[in-house]
Amino acid sequence: MSKDTLKTASVLAFERKLDPSDALFHAGQWGQREQSADWQPVSILEKSVRGTISNRLKTKDQDPAKLDAAIENPNLQRVDVAALPADVDTLKVSFTLRVLPGTGHPSACNDADYQTKLLQTVQGYVEKNGFTELAKRYAGNLANGRFLWRNRIGAETVQVNVAHLVDGHAASNWCFDALNQSVRDFNSTSTELSQLANLIEAGLKAQQHVLLQITAFVRLGQGQEVFPSQELILDRGRGDKSKTLYHVNKVAAIHSQKIGNALRTIDSWYEGADELGPIAVEPYGSVTTQGKAYRQPKQKQDFYSLLDSWVLKDQVPDLEQQHFVIATLIRGGVFGDSDKG
Repeated sequence: MSKDTLKTASVLAFERKLDPSDALFHAGQWGQREQSADWQPVSILEKSVRGTISNRLKTKDQDPAKLDAAIENPNLQRVDVAALPADVDTLKVSFTLRVLPGTGHPSACNDADYQTKLLQTVQGYVEKNGFTELAKRYAGNLANGRFLWRNRIGAETVQVNVAHLVDGHAASNWCFDALNQSVRDFNSTSTELSQLANLIEAGLKAQQHVLLQITAFVRLGQGQEVFPSQELILDRGRGDKSKTLYHVNKVAAIHSQKIGNALRTIDSWYEGADELGPIAVEPYGSVTTQGKAYRQPKQKQDFYSLLDSWVLKDQVPDLEQQHFVIATLIRGGVFGDSDKG
Protein backbone atom coordinates (compact mmCIF):
# COMPACT_ATOMS: atom_id res chain seq x y z
CA MET A 1 0.00 0.00 0.00
CA SER A 2 1.39 3.42 -0.93
CA LYS A 3 1.77 6.20 1.57
CA ASP A 4 -0.95 8.10 -0.34
CA THR A 5 -3.58 5.52 0.60
CA LEU A 6 -2.25 4.48 4.01
CA LYS A 7 -4.45 5.77 6.83
CA THR A 8 -4.33 5.64 10.59
CA ALA A 9 -6.15 2.63 12.01
CA SER A 10 -9.52 3.42 13.56
CA VAL A 11 -8.72 0.98 16.36
CA LEU A 12 -5.24 1.57 17.75
CA ALA A 13 -4.21 0.96 21.36
CA PHE A 14 -0.96 0.45 23.23
CA GLU A 15 -0.24 -0.94 26.68
CA ARG A 16 2.12 0.99 28.94
CA LYS A 17 5.68 -0.26 29.08
CA LEU A 18 6.54 1.28 32.45
CA ASP A 19 4.19 -0.48 34.87
CA PRO A 20 4.44 0.74 38.49
CA SER A 21 2.55 -0.59 41.49
CA ASP A 22 0.90 1.59 44.11
CA ALA A 23 3.44 3.13 46.51
CA LEU A 24 2.90 2.25 50.18
CA PHE A 25 3.77 4.45 53.17
CA HIS A 26 5.57 3.24 56.30
CA ALA A 27 7.19 5.17 59.13
CA GLY A 28 10.34 4.72 61.20
CA GLN A 29 13.52 6.34 62.45
CA TRP A 30 16.15 7.61 59.98
CA GLY A 31 18.96 5.78 61.75
CA GLN A 32 17.11 2.45 61.45
CA ARG A 33 16.70 2.35 57.66
CA GLU A 34 18.45 -1.02 57.46
CA GLN A 35 15.63 -2.52 59.55
CA SER A 36 12.82 -0.83 57.62
CA ALA A 37 11.07 -4.14 56.90
CA ASP A 38 9.69 -3.89 60.44
CA TRP A 39 8.50 -0.29 60.16
CA GLN A 40 4.87 0.45 60.97
CA PRO A 41 2.40 1.37 58.24
CA VAL A 42 1.14 4.94 58.00
CA SER A 43 -2.60 4.94 58.56
CA ILE A 44 -5.32 7.35 57.46
CA LEU A 45 -7.01 9.32 60.25
CA GLU A 46 -10.07 11.53 60.18
CA LYS A 47 -10.16 15.06 61.53
CA SER A 48 -13.07 17.39 62.16
CA VAL A 49 -11.99 21.00 61.86
CA ARG A 50 -13.69 24.36 62.34
CA GLY A 51 -12.59 26.53 59.47
CA THR A 52 -13.22 30.18 58.71
CA ILE A 53 -14.71 31.93 55.69
CA SER A 54 -11.74 32.80 53.46
CA ASN A 55 -12.97 32.43 49.89
CA ARG A 56 -13.29 35.43 47.55
CA LEU A 57 -16.71 36.98 48.05
CA LYS A 58 -19.02 38.25 45.34
CA THR A 59 -19.59 42.01 45.33
CA LYS A 60 -23.11 41.66 46.70
CA ASP A 61 -21.80 39.71 49.71
CA GLN A 62 -19.10 42.22 50.69
CA ASP A 63 -21.43 44.23 52.90
CA PRO A 64 -19.90 44.30 56.43
CA ALA A 65 -23.08 43.06 58.06
CA LYS A 66 -23.39 40.14 55.67
CA LEU A 67 -19.72 39.23 56.12
CA ASP A 68 -20.02 39.34 59.92
CA ALA A 69 -23.10 37.12 59.72
CA ALA A 70 -21.28 34.62 57.49
CA ILE A 71 -18.28 34.48 59.82
CA GLU A 72 -20.55 33.68 62.76
CA ASN A 73 -21.42 30.41 60.98
CA PRO A 74 -18.35 28.15 61.29
CA ASN A 75 -17.04 26.31 58.23
CA LEU A 76 -17.16 22.78 59.63
CA GLN A 77 -15.17 20.15 57.72
CA ARG A 78 -14.34 16.47 58.00
CA VAL A 79 -11.09 15.54 56.29
CA ASP A 80 -8.65 12.64 56.06
CA VAL A 81 -5.07 13.23 57.18
CA ALA A 82 -1.90 11.13 57.33
CA ALA A 83 1.14 11.83 59.48
CA LEU A 84 4.23 10.22 60.93
CA PRO A 85 3.88 9.03 64.54
CA ALA A 86 5.16 11.48 67.13
CA ASP A 87 8.21 9.36 67.94
CA VAL A 88 9.66 8.77 64.43
CA ASP A 89 10.98 11.15 61.79
CA THR A 90 11.16 9.27 58.48
CA LEU A 91 8.67 8.26 55.80
CA LYS A 92 9.36 5.16 53.70
CA VAL A 93 7.70 5.04 50.28
CA SER A 94 8.03 1.74 48.41
CA PHE A 95 6.77 0.36 45.10
CA THR A 96 7.79 -1.94 42.28
CA LEU A 97 8.26 -1.11 38.61
CA ARG A 98 8.12 -3.49 35.67
CA VAL A 99 9.87 -2.44 32.46
CA LEU A 100 8.19 -4.18 29.54
CA PRO A 101 9.32 -4.77 25.95
CA GLY A 102 7.28 -4.30 22.80
CA THR A 103 7.24 -0.53 22.31
CA GLY A 104 5.29 0.24 19.15
CA HIS A 105 3.50 -3.10 19.08
CA PRO A 106 -0.22 -2.29 19.36
CA SER A 107 -2.36 -4.29 21.76
CA ALA A 108 -5.21 -3.63 19.32
CA CYS A 109 -5.04 -2.54 15.68
CA ASN A 110 -7.58 -3.19 12.92
CA ASP A 111 -5.34 -2.22 9.98
CA ALA A 112 -2.52 -4.63 9.13
CA ASP A 113 -0.88 -2.26 6.64
CA TYR A 114 -0.76 0.57 9.15
CA GLN A 115 0.61 -1.73 11.85
CA THR A 116 3.38 -2.92 9.54
CA LYS A 117 4.41 0.65 8.70
CA LEU A 118 4.23 1.72 12.33
CA LEU A 119 6.45 -1.16 13.44
CA GLN A 120 8.95 -0.34 10.69
CA THR A 121 9.02 3.29 11.85
CA VAL A 122 9.58 2.43 15.50
CA GLN A 123 12.19 -0.19 14.62
CA GLY A 124 14.06 2.37 12.56
CA TYR A 125 14.16 4.71 15.53
CA VAL A 126 15.36 1.95 17.87
CA GLU A 127 18.08 0.77 15.48
CA LYS A 128 19.42 4.30 15.18
CA ASN A 129 18.95 5.63 18.72
CA GLY A 130 18.05 2.74 20.99
CA PHE A 131 16.14 3.83 24.11
CA THR A 132 19.23 5.49 25.54
CA GLU A 133 17.86 9.01 25.95
CA LEU A 134 14.48 7.91 27.29
CA ALA A 135 15.95 5.35 29.69
CA LYS A 136 18.34 7.98 31.06
CA ARG A 137 15.42 10.25 31.82
CA TYR A 138 13.29 7.53 33.43
CA ALA A 139 16.26 6.58 35.59
CA GLY A 140 16.73 10.22 36.52
CA ASN A 141 13.17 10.46 37.81
CA LEU A 142 13.74 7.42 40.00
CA ALA A 143 16.98 8.84 41.36
CA ASN A 144 15.63 12.33 42.08
CA GLY A 145 12.54 11.05 43.90
CA ARG A 146 10.10 12.97 41.71
CA PHE A 147 7.54 10.23 42.43
CA LEU A 148 7.36 11.48 46.04
CA TRP A 149 5.51 14.58 44.87
CA ARG A 150 4.70 16.86 47.81
CA ASN A 151 6.48 14.56 50.26
CA ARG A 152 9.80 15.59 48.69
CA ILE A 153 9.29 19.30 49.36
CA GLY A 154 11.02 20.56 52.48
CA ALA A 155 12.55 17.20 53.39
CA GLU A 156 15.86 17.31 55.24
CA THR A 157 17.25 14.29 53.41
CA VAL A 158 15.88 11.91 50.77
CA GLN A 159 17.52 8.58 49.98
CA VAL A 160 16.27 6.46 47.09
CA ASN A 161 17.28 2.79 46.89
CA VAL A 162 16.68 0.88 43.65
CA ALA A 163 17.09 -2.89 43.47
CA HIS A 164 16.90 -5.11 40.39
CA LEU A 165 14.95 -8.18 41.48
CA VAL A 166 15.77 -11.57 39.97
CA ASP A 167 13.97 -14.62 41.37
CA GLY A 168 12.80 -12.46 44.24
CA HIS A 169 16.31 -11.40 45.26
CA ALA A 170 18.28 -8.21 44.60
CA ALA A 171 20.76 -8.86 41.79
CA SER A 172 21.91 -5.23 41.73
CA ASN A 173 21.45 -2.24 44.02
CA TRP A 174 21.82 1.50 43.60
CA CYS A 175 21.52 4.23 46.22
CA PHE A 176 20.88 7.89 45.36
CA ASP A 177 20.84 11.13 47.33
CA ALA A 178 17.67 12.45 45.72
CA LEU A 179 18.06 16.08 46.75
CA ASN A 180 21.40 16.22 44.92
CA GLN A 181 19.74 15.05 41.70
CA SER A 182 18.28 17.68 39.39
CA VAL A 183 14.55 17.69 38.63
CA ARG A 184 14.97 20.13 35.73
CA ASP A 185 17.54 18.42 33.52
CA PHE A 186 18.83 14.93 32.83
CA ASN A 187 22.51 15.64 32.27
CA SER A 188 23.94 13.61 35.13
CA THR A 189 26.83 11.36 34.12
CA SER A 190 27.15 9.37 37.36
CA THR A 191 28.11 5.73 37.01
CA GLU A 192 25.20 4.52 39.16
CA LEU A 193 22.63 6.43 37.12
CA SER A 194 24.13 5.16 33.85
CA GLN A 195 23.96 1.57 35.10
CA LEU A 196 20.30 1.97 36.06
CA ALA A 197 19.51 3.59 32.70
CA ASN A 198 21.24 0.73 30.87
CA LEU A 199 19.09 -1.76 32.76
CA ILE A 200 15.88 0.10 31.90
CA GLU A 201 16.93 0.21 28.25
CA ALA A 202 17.63 -3.53 28.31
CA GLY A 203 14.09 -4.10 29.59
CA LEU A 204 12.56 -1.96 26.86
CA LYS A 205 14.63 -3.84 24.27
CA ALA A 206 13.55 -7.26 25.64
CA GLN A 207 17.17 -8.14 26.37
CA GLN A 208 16.28 -9.18 29.92
CA HIS A 209 13.41 -9.23 32.38
CA VAL A 210 13.43 -6.07 34.50
CA LEU A 211 11.57 -5.75 37.78
CA LEU A 212 12.73 -2.94 40.08
CA GLN A 213 12.05 -2.45 43.77
CA ILE A 214 12.14 1.24 44.67
CA THR A 215 12.35 2.34 48.30
CA ALA A 216 12.62 6.00 49.26
CA PHE A 217 13.40 7.28 52.75
CA VAL A 218 12.27 10.85 53.42
CA ARG A 219 13.44 12.51 56.64
CA LEU A 220 10.68 14.97 57.49
CA GLY A 221 10.59 15.28 61.29
CA GLN A 222 8.67 13.63 64.08
CA GLY A 223 4.90 13.76 63.70
CA GLN A 224 5.03 15.61 60.38
CA GLU A 225 2.15 15.34 57.92
CA VAL A 226 2.66 13.18 54.83
CA PHE A 227 0.74 13.20 51.58
CA PRO A 228 -0.82 10.10 50.01
CA SER A 229 -2.99 10.39 46.92
CA GLN A 230 -6.36 12.03 47.29
CA GLU A 231 -9.38 10.13 46.04
CA LEU A 232 -11.65 11.73 43.44
CA ILE A 233 -15.21 11.41 44.74
CA LEU A 234 -17.70 13.08 42.43
CA ASP A 235 -20.92 12.63 44.39
CA ARG A 236 -20.30 14.00 47.86
CA GLY A 237 -23.36 14.43 50.02
CA ARG A 238 -23.92 17.08 52.65
CA GLY A 239 -21.90 16.15 55.72
CA ASP A 240 -19.51 13.86 53.79
CA LYS A 241 -15.77 14.23 54.20
CA SER A 242 -14.36 17.01 52.04
CA LYS A 243 -11.06 15.15 51.52
CA THR A 244 -10.59 11.39 51.25
CA LEU A 245 -7.10 9.92 51.09
CA TYR A 246 -6.09 6.71 49.31
CA HIS A 247 -5.07 3.60 51.21
CA VAL A 248 -4.34 -0.05 50.42
CA ASN A 249 -5.60 -2.33 53.19
CA LYS A 250 -5.49 0.65 55.59
CA VAL A 251 -1.93 1.60 54.58
CA ALA A 252 -1.61 5.12 53.14
CA ALA A 253 -0.52 5.01 49.50
CA ILE A 254 0.05 6.88 46.24
CA HIS A 255 -1.87 5.76 43.15
CA SER A 256 0.14 3.84 40.57
CA GLN A 257 -1.12 6.33 37.96
CA LYS A 258 0.48 9.19 39.88
CA ILE A 259 3.76 7.26 40.15
CA GLY A 260 3.65 6.68 36.41
CA ASN A 261 2.99 10.36 35.76
CA ALA A 262 6.11 11.29 37.73
CA LEU A 263 8.30 8.74 35.94
CA ARG A 264 7.26 9.99 32.50
CA THR A 265 7.85 13.66 33.39
CA ILE A 266 10.63 13.80 30.82
CA ASP A 267 9.22 16.00 28.07
CA SER A 268 11.57 18.97 27.83
CA TRP A 269 11.24 19.11 24.05
CA TYR A 270 8.22 21.43 23.85
CA GLU A 271 8.24 25.18 23.29
CA GLY A 272 8.77 26.94 26.61
CA ALA A 273 10.53 24.06 28.37
CA ASP A 274 13.48 26.25 29.34
CA GLU A 275 11.21 28.20 31.66
CA LEU A 276 8.85 25.54 32.98
CA GLY A 277 11.08 22.48 32.93
CA PRO A 278 10.03 18.94 31.98
CA ILE A 279 6.36 17.99 31.90
CA ALA A 280 4.72 14.58 31.79
CA VAL A 281 4.58 12.93 28.38
CA GLU A 282 1.02 13.49 27.14
CA PRO A 283 -0.29 13.61 23.55
CA TYR A 284 -1.11 17.33 23.81
CA GLY A 285 1.41 18.25 26.51
CA SER A 286 -1.42 18.73 29.00
CA VAL A 287 -0.64 20.16 32.44
CA THR A 288 -3.90 20.04 34.36
CA THR A 289 -2.65 22.10 37.31
CA GLN A 290 -2.08 25.00 34.91
CA GLY A 291 -5.06 24.34 32.67
CA LYS A 292 -2.83 24.45 29.63
CA ALA A 293 -1.73 22.23 26.75
CA TYR A 294 1.84 22.91 25.65
CA ARG A 295 1.64 20.89 22.43
CA GLN A 296 -1.10 22.47 20.36
CA PRO A 297 -2.26 20.75 17.14
CA LYS A 298 -2.08 24.07 15.28
CA GLN A 299 1.68 24.08 15.93
CA LYS A 300 1.97 20.49 14.65
CA GLN A 301 3.91 19.55 17.78
CA ASP A 302 1.28 17.27 19.33
CA PHE A 303 1.67 13.50 19.30
CA TYR A 304 -0.94 12.85 16.59
CA SER A 305 0.45 15.40 14.13
CA LEU A 306 4.00 14.13 14.62
CA LEU A 307 3.03 10.46 14.42
CA ASP A 308 0.90 10.90 11.29
CA SER A 309 3.61 12.87 9.51
CA TRP A 310 6.21 10.26 10.45
CA VAL A 311 4.23 7.11 9.64
CA LEU A 312 1.86 8.22 6.88
CA LYS A 313 3.97 10.80 5.06
CA ASP A 314 7.53 9.67 5.84
CA GLN A 315 8.28 13.14 7.19
CA VAL A 316 10.79 12.32 9.93
CA PRO A 317 10.49 14.76 12.88
CA ASP A 318 13.48 16.32 14.58
CA LEU A 319 15.24 13.87 16.89
CA GLU A 320 13.83 15.48 20.03
CA GLN A 321 10.29 15.09 18.71
CA GLN A 322 11.05 11.48 17.77
CA HIS A 323 11.93 10.92 21.42
CA PHE A 324 8.57 12.44 22.39
CA VAL A 325 6.59 10.20 20.01
CA ILE A 326 8.30 7.03 21.22
CA ALA A 327 7.87 8.09 24.86
CA THR A 328 4.13 8.52 24.21
CA LEU A 329 3.96 4.98 22.81
CA ILE A 330 5.75 3.78 25.96
CA ARG A 331 3.14 5.69 27.99
CA GLY A 332 0.39 3.77 26.20
CA GLY A 333 -3.15 4.78 25.39
CA VAL A 334 -5.88 4.63 22.76
CA PHE A 335 -4.82 6.55 19.68
CA GLY A 336 -7.13 5.38 16.86
CA ASP A 337 -8.59 7.75 14.28
CA SER A 338 -12.34 7.73 14.89
CA ASP A 339 -12.84 9.97 11.83
CA LYS A 340 -11.30 7.44 9.46
CA GLY A 341 -13.55 7.17 6.47
